[in-house]
Formats: sequence, C-alpha cells, structure tokens
Amino acid sequence: METILRPLLVIGGSVLLTLLIGWATDRLMRKADDRHGETPLWGLLRRARVPWQVVLCAALLRGSYDESRLLQEHHVAVGRVLTLVLIGAAAWLAIRIAAAVVETSYSRYARAHHDPARVRRVRTQVSLIMRVVSAVVGVVAGAAMLLTFPAFRAAGASLLASAGILGIVAGVAAQSTLSNMFAGLQIAFGDMVRIGDTVVVDEEWGTVEEITLTFLTVRTWDERRITMPVSYFTAKAFENWSRGGAQMTGTVYLHVDHSAPLDAMREKLRDIVRECPAWDGRDYGLVVTDSTPSTMEVRALVTAKDADDLWTIRVTVREQLIRWLTERHPYALPRVNAADAVLPPGFPVPGRVPPARRTLPRGQQPSARSERA
Repeated sequence: METILRPLLVIGGSVLLTLLIGWATDRLMRKADDRHGETPLWGLLRRARVPWQVVLCAALLRGSYDESRLLQEHHVAVGRVLTLVLIGAAAWLAIRIAAAVVETSYSRYARAHHDPARVRRVRTQVSLIMRVVSAVVGVVAGAAMLLTFPAFRAAGASLLASAGILGIVAGVAAQSTLSNMFAGLQIAFGDMVRIGDTVVVDEEWGTVEEITLTFLTVRTWDERRITMPVSYFTAKAFENWSRGGAQMTGTVYLHVDHSAPLDAMREKLRDIVRECPAWDGRDYGLVVTDSTPSTMEVRALVTAKDADDLWTIRVTVREQLIRWLTERHPYALPRVNAADAVLPPGFPVPGRVPPARRTLPRGQQPSARSERA
C-alpha cells in the first residue's frame, strides 16, 4: 500500500502545489495589471505563467523524487530527465521575462516620442537585442544540459585545451555567417535601415518587414517577400526613402501638343491635389521640361507624407489630367500631323512652274499689247 500511496502523494502533491502557486501568481499579476494600466509589464508577464508552472513542477518533482521511491532501478535516468526539463523550462522563463521587460521599455519609448523614424530605429534595435538574448540564453541552457552528463564533463578539459584551434577553424568555416551577424548588429545600432523603412533593392521597392542577425526581409508593393543577407546593406548601395523622414516628392510626366493650355492645366492640377487625401499640402507645380518637333513634355510635381501616398497621388493626377484633356481640350493631346505644311507667301512649290515661266506652244505666245494689258 505504501508503494502506491507514497508516489501518488509526492507526484500529486507536487502537481497540486504547482497549480496552486501558478494560480496565485497569475491572480496577483492580474490585479497588478488592473492597478497599473499605464504599463503593459504585468500583462506581458502573465504570458510566462506556463513556463513558470513547468519550472515549479520540475523543481518540486526533482527535489521530492527520492522520497517517492518510484523506479529505483532508473533513479539516475529519471533524475537527469527532470534536471534537463528544469534547465529548459528555466531558459524558457528567462526569455519570456526578458521579452516582457524589453517590450515594456519599447512601449514607453514609443508613447513618449512621436518621431516615427526614431521609433522605428528603437524597434529594430529592440528586436535584434531580443534575438541576441534568446541566442545567449539558449546556448547557456544547452551547455548546462550537456554538463549534466559525466562524459561531457570529462571531455571539457580537452575541449578547452583545443579551444584556440577550434576557434580558428570555426571562424574560417563560418566566415559568411559571422559577417552577417556583425552586419546585423551594425545595421541595428548604426541606424542604416530600420523596420518599416521604404527601400529600393535590386530595382524593387518595398517595406522592411523583418531584420534578424543574418537576413533581412523586404515586403514589396505586390506583397512579395525578398529575403537577402544583411551584409548586402553594408556592402552595396541602396535607396532608403524613409531616411531622414518619410516625406517624399514625386513627378508625373505627360506628352501633349504644343497648343496645350498650360495655365488651365495648372489650375486643374491645383483642383486635383486639393481634392486628393494623399496630398500633404506642401507643394505642387506644373512646368514644361522638354520639347520635340511634335510634342512637349510637361512635368507635374506633387508631394506626400510617405511612399504609399505618393504612389496614390501620382496615379490620381495622371489619370484625371488625361481624362480632363480628353474631355475638355482634345486638341492638346499628342497627334501625328499628316497634312501638308503651310508655306509662306511666294515660296515655290516643288513640281509646280510659276506662271511667268510657263512655255506656251508656238502661235499662242502672248502679244506685247496683252502683256502690257
């Protein structure tokens, strides 16, 4: 009877105590979250209740396993498994707590600063810091798990003795990976490109969606994803339309006839931009930038607060100006002139003999009297 009750009491008591402590902790954090609504820290910490309960349960079972006298022939193996679970759950809990603290700090900074560029820069740095912290915690947890095995502890001395050679070999083998990692840190803290920036890479423009220590993802306007190593942005030139501010100036080019009413086109452009919500109200204009024998090139200039609004206002201006010219001033549209050119007075026409030089047949020559007449 004791062989059945003892394991049930030990394991059941550990599980019950874990649930009780987890429920009490979650309730306390919920009250703290309701009392301190200005910070999301307590609400974010509630996400760590699962790893917290796993840590509690693993620790209680590891400490009370000897008293249960269960599976005595596998005592060492069960104890090692519980230790591994405890180490893994502790690493999981540490990552969740660090994420909650970092996310709270970022939220406070975002509320205190209204500059979108600075907020995006901090967001990029925070995301990379979290990835570094997660990687460090994972490596430490993995090393701690390996050290629980006696064979790995015995091999530790020889590994440390050859650490110099292994470091050189690993550095040569992982040269590209290490360069990408350092490039990721350089991007995060050098403020070269941030999450949310509008960039042009390989003649494709899009928005930076994700930055890691090794790669960067750009979401294009047609919802494609371009993934490239972060070392690309430290080794090659690229366009960052959000650098120094998201405001942009765009142009719309039209080819019209030389007789196009420029003053009326300027007034129409003014009406179009005033009615377009994408215009930021900074500037607009229309000028002639080039001329050909058959047409002239007209440039309409507009401004917007970001790249998306600039695209919207450009296509709106182009569409409405062409429609307005078609309906109100069709003569101003480009056309191919197939008629003969109007020659100046007295200009000789090719293939036509002037009347004074015509040769008449014999007997029909005009007389001197008729010429004087």
